[in-house]
Amino acid sequence: MKIKTLKIKNFKLLKDFKIDLEENLSIVIGKNNTGKTSLLKILDVFLKNSNNHISYDEFNIDFKSEVCTVLKAKLPNDEEYSKKPLAISLDVVIEYFKKDNLSNLREVIMTLDKDNNFVYLRYEYFLSYQKLKLLKNKYDEFKNREKEKKSKDSNYVQRDINSFIKSHQDKFFEIRILSLKYDLETQTADEEYLINLTKENISTKNILAFRSISARRNVTNKESKNLSLQTSKIYDKAEKTDEQNKAIEDFEDYLVSSDKKLTTIYGDLFSEVVRKVKRFGGIKEGDSTISIESTLKDQNIMEGNTTVMYDHNGSTLPEYNNGLGYMNLLSMIFEIEILINDLKRTLNEKPADINILFIEEPEAHTHPQMQYIFIKNIKSLIGEGIKRKDGIQRPLQTIITTHSSHIVSESEFDDVKYLIKKEEENQVQSQNLSSLKEDYGLNSDQYQFLSQYLTLNRAEVFFADKIIMIEGDTERILMPTFLRKIDIEEAKKHKKAGTKDNYLPLVSQNISIIEVGAHSQIFDKFIEFVGIKSLIITDIDTYKIIKDKDGKDKKEKCPVDEGENFSNPSLSHYLGNPTLKKLSGYKFKNKVLDKKKIDDKDEYEWVSSDNGYLAVAYQTPDPKITGRSFEEAFLILNKKFVSDHRPTFNSIKNAILFDEDKTAFELADKCIKKKTHFALDIVYHSDKNYSNWEIPSYIKEGLLWLKQQ
Repeated sequence: MKIKTLKIKNFKLLKDFKIDLEENLSIVIGKNNTGKTSLLKILDVFLKNSNNHISYDEFNIDFKSEVCTVLKAKLPNDEEYSKKPLAISLDVVIEYFKKDNLSNLREVIMTLDKDNNFVYLRYEYFLSYQKLKLLKNKYDEFKNREKEKKSKDSNYVQRDINSFIKSHQDKFFEIRILSLKYDLETQTADEEYLINLTKENISTKNILAFRSISARRNVTNKESKNLSLQTSKIYDKAEKTDEQNKAIEDFEDYLVSSDKKLTTIYGDLFSEVVRKVKRFGGIKEGDSTISIESTLKDQNIMEGNTTVMYDHNGSTLPEYNNGLGYMNLLSMIFEIEILINDLKRTLNEKPADINILFIEEPEAHTHPQMQYIFIKNIKSLIGEGIKRKDGIQRPLQTIITTHSSHIVSESEFDDVKYLIKKEEENQVQSQNLSSLKEDYGLNSDQYQFLSQYLTLNRAEVFFADKIIMIEGDTERILMPTFLRKIDIEEAKKHKKAGTKDNYLPLVSQNISIIEVGAHSQIFDKFIEFVGIKSLIITDIDTYKIIKDKDGKDKKEKCPVDEGENFSNPSLSHYLGNPTLKKLSGYKFKNKVLDKKKIDDKDEYEWVSSDNGYLAVAYQTPDPKITGRSFEEAFLILNKKFVSDHRPTFNSIKNAILFDEDKTAFELADKCIKKKTHFALDIVYHSDKNYSNWEIPSYIKEGLLWLKQQ
């Protein structure tokens, strides 16, 4: 038995949100403000049975407008309104199997169809029709009072409908739980068949149990005993075995003996205050006689008098002498143990059928190595689920939210859920990384490459606002310098013109730079999946056909103006298989792309778009000559810069050729020892503001486009 899907409506950015959960561990990732904490909050409100409430500020913006509209309008029809009341909801889709014990589920199963092994529960914070009528009446009274106050005092600032709802919604909105029939075909709820579990007094606490560890953990390296206090909770919640019971019995016997000794001591310590109380008197003799006795209790004595120590070079030191990262890791392990023991419940009460543990941002205070350790071991820590000594076992589904690329890099690709904010729709969507496998279809080797590459090397791309894809080490070395140089040039330009730059400097933007080699076309579906602005910087790679010594055709690299074709598969893929002539004639606007449906077929291709989210940058004339590679394009603009520094440009060989009438193609081919060394030489010989050389235009226009997105 497991939760298959969670659906949320009208809560903050989770306007119409759906997330699939894995059987054991689901890693939820995304940039800031994509609803990860909101997911925790709504689960906590509905499933933990806590006193948490939903505030008006947590209503989705569109839902606020809907509530206001209904209150201002004529009272709707009872029957129609009750079919779809104003509500914030959490839908939980449960999948069960033949081996499962259905004793707790039987009251909420809505079909006898043997093929339909799903239960659909809905938790709602809703406004009933009866409460709506009362709220509307109250709003009308409020509106009239505000008008009256304004008429008496022209300086009075009238409160609006939002102010009214904010102060009244909690008195009128209420929580209810429904069980609905699950429609196999549409994978949604059949609203015609439902049971109001709240009205029927049917509880779901034995079906679902929820516990969480918030990112706001009480961990500090000040002189505190947070971990030590957790030991008493573990003691209180722990399931007692026969061996443990014997130890506890010995512990309690010792406490009783200690109580007797301490009571005698207390008699002497507190004799004076007892005498004064007795002298103070009461209504009758003996009323104010008191005694101070020792009442040690097992949990209380542990709470105040146990200290977690750690070993350091043969000495033991208290927990607060340790680093925040280590303390945070230990605290989480302690807290997980406490919560799992809590979910086991008492021996007289069975655990819930499904148990959910939510861990928010485990990376807090921890360095990368600690994060690796955590995610590598978490599955084994939670893998046994809820397992009691009496043989009762229950599954444990764990949800971890994180901003850590280190945690993602060590996670299973199929466990990852990516949250993305759709700005135009003012809501967040969840996407399974595993769905990319279906998108790649027959190209399973490409999916395999993508899944391995992203988790092992560039998981930070999931938390970026923008992506730059580059071919290799040369661009990787130079890209930070390019970004800084453009920022300096743009700042100077605006200062000179007396204008304001409306865009953040490139170095201040959340941009992920990833090396993709000659494989950027493999990232096609991934770019579409993450839906963020992306720039591909690549080479035009022209060639001509010559005859080899055996008279067979052979491709030979050549200057662009001599080229018969190009060999870059990325350019063919993204720009629709253009000829070299057409490719060379494209303006930058032709290289800004969006993925759109073609014809009536269920097929898509990249096409030029003013608002596209992908741009492809490759060599263009500088100023009239087009380079074949980055090195050639750089030398077209900066031959003098390199020539002037030849004695210390260690990447240059055949330096004498710079004095001859050689083309940039020839210099790049015959004078550069190693491309990465050439890139390092450029950085080394740059002046303070990188003003003694120029960025090739194709890179510059691509980066300026990305800056302004």
